[in-house]
Amino acid sequence: MWGGEVIRDVFNLKQETLTMPRNPILTRRQLVGNAAAFAIPTIVPSGVIGMRGRQGANDRIVTAVIGTGGMGSSHVRPDTAALCDVDDAHLAAAAARVTKAVPMLYKDFRRVLDRKDIDAVFIGAPDHWHAIMAVMAVQSGKHVYSEKPTARTIEEGRAMLNAARYHNRVMQIGAQGRSNPSAAAAARYIRNGGIGAIERVDIWHPVNFSTNDFGLPQAPSSSLDWNMWLGPARWIDYHPLRCHFNFRWFMDFGAGFIRDRGNHALNVVAWCTDLDSYNGIVTCEASSTPHLTGCFDSPAAMEVTWKFQNPTWTLTWSQPGKANARFPGEWGATYKGKSDDLVVLGGDGGCSTEPKAMEYKSSSSGFEPYMHPVDADPTERHRLNFLDCCKTGKLPATDIAIGHKVIQLCILGNIANVLGRKVTYDLAKEEFIGDEAANRMRGDSYRSPWKL
Repeated sequence: MWGGEVIRDVFNLKQETLTMPRNPILTRRQLVGNAAAFAIPTIVPSGVIGMRGRQGANDRIVTAVIGTGGMGSSHVRPDTAALCDVDDAHLAAAAARVTKAVPMLYKDFRRVLDRKDIDAVFIGAPDHWHAIMAVMAVQSGKHVYSEKPTARTIEEGRAMLNAARYHNRVMQIGAQGRSNPSAAAAARYIRNGGIGAIERVDIWHPVNFSTNDFGLPQAPSSSLDWNMWLGPARWIDYHPLRCHFNFRWFMDFGAGFIRDRGNHALNVVAWCTDLDSYNGIVTCEASSTPHLTGCFDSPAAMEVTWKFQNPTWTLTWSQPGKANARFPGEWGATYKGKSDDLVVLGGDGGCSTEPKAMEYKSSSSGFEPYMHPVDADPTERHRLNFLDCCKTGKLPATDIAIGHKVIQLCILGNIANVLGRKVTYDLAKEEFIGDEAANRMRGDSYRSPWKL
């Protein structure tokens, strides 16, 4: 299923060769027990960009952006050193935003990774590129901020985590809920017993986008390298509905809102319920309604139920779902405990929650969620947290270990839906229990010549 020497190295790393750093964001207790538990204490060499308490010879993190359309455009800073996109129109728009430097422009991301002066890359390419780009970036010595969703497959997420740890590089996932004060307030309130022991969390969300266009082949614009846009994905003829924003509605690329916004929503759920430290068994069931017309092949609507053990509680995703009338919003979740409940809207930079959580203060011995201290909007705070971690060697707010744990739940929903039955998954072993068909779906093949 996976080819090349790189993938064999990534999947066969030995945990005992690595050690866990002291870090206020994730404790050893939170990570031990999972194959994802290892990390390296020193991320960057002393004297290059500075270590804790010391200034390096060059304290500025030199950055590049790979994939400059959509959310990727938000990572373009006035001093960005390099930009890469397979669409010349995206490149031109991004270059205009760089006002304090003359960025080098590329259509092949490998040329960015070849540059020794680049310290960190922001990956805003479509989902099917995240794993390959992230792994190759850390192999070339770069720190990585990769947009959500973390990965397309379970094996991709594992490869990203192993590569980041093996090559001693910071890898932040762009799920900004963990840099959002409202999400932090919800986590503080729930983790300190504000609603009692968790019994269930119910997420509601609008349906996936639909179209009446069947996507008959067209010639791509002269500005777009369609072959490079597809990259590792299976070949399909170009149509404007298949790329840029709309890639989300194709299983080969985005796999619907369950993996897109689901990455945001479940990231906050994991924070509020301490799923970061859960390494037990989870069962998952799903059902869906297909699109009746058009070329989109992700489900039109979808229902997913995950059940956890020790402690026992239930998580649901309803698409479409019904908003909580007490604190309504387009998408969000109701957390139900033994004594009360709490509504949390969104899960990304636009997250909000009820006043009782926002006003709550934890005791000195209570759980206090980590927030990067710089006061900025959540998206910028998340970026600043990443850049700071590149200097200090600390794990970022949504470290790849967190991102990998969260995206597995999203992927379980899609696998259960495709199989049309319940699946049982061991989070510690990252495999389905007694289910050969489901285990084959943990990974996917790549179009030649791409390898992870």
